[in-house]
Amino acid sequence: MNAKLKETILNPIFKGNPITVLVLGICSALAVTVQLKGAFVMGLSVIIVTGLSSLVVSSLRKTIPNRVRIIIQLVVVSLMVILVDQFLKAYAFQIEKQLSVYIGLIITNCIVMGRIEAFALGNKPWPSFLDGVSNGAGYAMILIIVAFFRELLGSGTLFGFQVIPQCFYEAGYMNNGLVILPPMALILLGCIVWVQRSIQKDLQEK
Repeated sequence: MNAKLKETILNPIFKGNPITVLVLGICSALAVTVQLKGAFVMGLSVIIVTGLSSLVVSSLRKTIPNRVRIIIQLVVVSLMVILVDQFLKAYAFQIEKQLSVYIGLIITNCIVMGRIEAFALGNKPWPSFLDGVSNGAGYAMILIIVAFFRELLGSGTLFGFQVIPQCFYEAGYMNNGLVILPPMALILLGCIVWVQRSIQKDLQEK
């Protein structure tokens, strides 16, 4: 694997993460992270949509007139989102119902459109696909981290399974209801940004 392709894969996950560095996709990160299951499915959906949309647009890039490129991009992304949504309705209806409107809003997710515009239109299909998948993976990673702490501390479960022993509750332990509220998601996200920028000094503002 050459250095450029390696950077395409790794940069969106760590140094150029779309949520913590580029501050994109924040709304869904706050809304779907109450439970790990929902966050995982949402993250996987964005990976699929971003990867396939970038692949298709990159394959068609030389035939797309510049004046209608945004319309073409929206059509491609919308098609991918509809396919993902229909798949979830058929095989994971309860999760799709839980995620509600946020699956449909992937169409307007800045990460998806941003990577198509910034990368897929100027690169070959395979690197574009990897770029889309990597940016989706970076997004999914943050969702899963936030959801892990919110579900664990707020409900005492992970993926719906009880992980905090019953004896803890009998001894007086209580789930923290504040953690499952949207403001705590923003606080947790801020903590992740702080940790990342403490480690990666080049991200700190001068």
